[in-house]
Amino acid sequence: MKTNQSKKVLAAFAMLTFCLAACKKDHAPSAVKTPVEETPATGKRLKTQNTSSAYYIKAQETHNFVYGNLLTTYNSYKVNTTTQTTTAYEWYNVSQIYADAEMAKIGNSAYLPYMNNTYTWMNNMWNGSTPTGGYFAAANVNGTGAAGDKYTDDNALTGVAYLDAYDVTTGTTKTNYLNSAKACANWLMNSGQWDATYGGGFWWNTIKESKPTQTNGLALQLFLRLYQITGQTFYKDWANSIKDWLINNMRDAATGLYIWKIDGPGAGTKHMEKFTYDNAIMVEAFLLYAQILADNTFVTKAQSLGSSMNTTLWNSTYHVYIFNTADGRINPAWCVWGSQAMIKLYQRDGNTAWLDYAQQNIDYMNTKLRNTTNLGYYHFCNFDGSGVETRQEGVDQAWMQRTQGLLSDYR
Repeated sequence: MKTNQSKKVLAAFAMLTFCLAACKKDHAPSAVKTPVEETPATGKRLKTQNTSSAYYIKAQETHNFVYGNLLTTYNSYKVNTTTQTTTAYEWYNVSQIYADAEMAKIGNSAYLPYMNNTYTWMNNMWNGSTPTGGYFAAANVNGTGAAGDKYTDDNALTGVAYLDAYDVTTGTTKTNYLNSAKACANWLMNSGQWDATYGGGFWWNTIKESKPTQTNGLALQLFLRLYQITGQTFYKDWANSIKDWLINNMRDAATGLYIWKIDGPGAGTKHMEKFTYDNAIMVEAFLLYAQILADNTFVTKAQSLGSSMNTTLWNSTYHVYIFNTADGRINPAWCVWGSQAMIKLYQRDGNTAWLDYAQQNIDYMNTKLRNTTNLGYYHFCNFDGSGVETRQEGVDQAWMQRTQGLLSDYR
């Protein structure tokens, strides 16, 4: 999801030229049902959804913005509202599926049609010409033009999002989500993206230019969850291989954090920058490992990693997670991923200090990066809120919707 201090979204745009304009709408769901939930100290949720929570309201308002400005008549999502209105990215679309699945999980079934319709549209991005399949990174908003490179992190995140959708659906729809998540994992296992270079690990993409933490952390999450659901031991074996490679190759003992990536010839060059979302992904992966494989040492690892994030990646003046240790700007998607990790830690151990970090990080986004007129989020700013990059990217909206939905269970 990144190249240098930017992300592959820019590379994907350079790769593809698109010509079809998308259509705006101006309506969003509001009906709310009360879910059956459990207690946070056991790693689960509250019994009733607090629909008066400011974060729940803002999550709904964010979806209103998405519906009115980014959703197309084809049920795909534009990249942004200005410069890339005829292009759809895989990980932007699945991030919105992920966000809508969270809204359904906390009790609002009106989000299910959006989630399911975009899932159906995603068939356009699947490579049906090869048995291993895999999703392409980009396409036209009408579903044509999908081709070129595939990204392991995108496909892994897609599988993870589909399993969240699996959790909130029933019948054939539920089965389809599971089968699609399995198909994503099948591509990871059989596409040659994992090899012995640097002692193992998944390549970021089919160009095979680097092996990053986030790519492997998302794959770890996917294989763990598929093992939990199916009981098929090859998923557990893959999870253990990924976990061992990450711990042995990507952990920086000096900071307790996971580094960006390895690339280059021979043994490879380690890029020591630490990204908030890389480490947030690893926190969640360790919590899943502890839960699914009943190994509580990984709870301790997750807690330790969360504390390291709050030592190195947290700006204590502005109360926000930085993009990475080489680039202190703030972004609603990559920085707010830290809030998801903190909420997951709270769900496991009930320590409200994690929630404080999650909430303050989200509060920053709402103060510094939210357009007060259309209620969408801008792309980047400096610590003090200056230097705002005013593009309104779909993935930023998705992650603000999702994390505020998560937080609204508790605050």
